[in-house]
Amino acid sequence: MRITQGTFSFLPDLSDEQISAQVEYCLRNEWSIGVEYTDDPHPRNIFWEMWGNPMFDLKDAAGVMMEIRACRVAQSDSYIRLNAFDSSRGFETVMLSFIVNRPKVEPRFVLTRTETDSRVQRYSMKAAL
Repeated sequence: MRITQGTFSFLPDLSDEQISAQVEYCLRNEWSIGVEYTDDPHPRNIFWEMWGNPMFDLKDAAGVMMEIRACRVAQSDSYIRLNAFDSSRGFETVMLSFIVNRPKVEPRFVLTRTETDSRVQRYSMKAAL
């Protein structure tokens, strides 16, 4: 099962050239770039680990690609995503986020539906073994 989180998640994985083009787009819009990774891709896991510091003053996509490659080497079996932030309003707003690396084997999740009082449906998700 393919984890679908962020922009482009229903498309095939982007090549490094396509990722670089997206980074160029972000930099043209003066968005800051951050790289994060995790081994827990659950949709409610919002606490991904930061790879280094956000790149606030970077003007060249090659620097971002260098950081992505370094993260891939160190965290090869993790999900890695790129986030682009717009701080023009005085606070950080995520404008673009997409996965740039996936582990060789992705975990599977099972959705369980439980009926409760008054025909209320409750859903839970857990990792399948």
